[in-house]
Amino acid sequence: MRLTAYTDYSLRVLIYLGLRGERLATISELSETYGLSANHLMKIIHNLGKLGYIETVRGRGGGMKLAGAPEEINIGQVVRQMEPDFALVECFDPDRRTGCVITPACRLQLVLGKAMESFLDVLDNHTLADLLQNRTRLRSLLNIQMAESRPS
Repeated sequence: MRLTAYTDYSLRVLIYLGLRGERLATISELSETYGLSANHLMKIIHNLGKLGYIETVRGRGGGMKLAGAPEEINIGQVVRQMEPDFALVECFDPDRRTGCVITPACRLQLVLGKAMESFLDVLDNHTLADLLQNRTRLRSLLNIQMAESRPS
């Protein structure tokens, strides 16, 4: 199973935002941190916002943050919503099934279907919070500085 770059970058955005907590992040920050195109990130962020994973704040001082707690963001659900399809081989795609002569007797589709189900089952058992367990190391690698808490 191979995920598209779009899904990979979507998960990276969620990880980054999860590490920042309530602090807003900008597209330029994400672009610089991950070395990704700001235009590509804009599409991803728009989609993540539309799906309710992130909140965006417009204007000066704006940015984005997670719309909910990391514990509420299921990785399997995110992957299903980001991936255009799960056609691992030609016979999984109803529009292209006519190309393989052994399709009527082939068991490969069944085996690959079970493998894909297992892959997604594992992802379904994890949330964004699971991916953020090593916060200190991740923040260091992503150069995320957390503000000192100020006394009230």
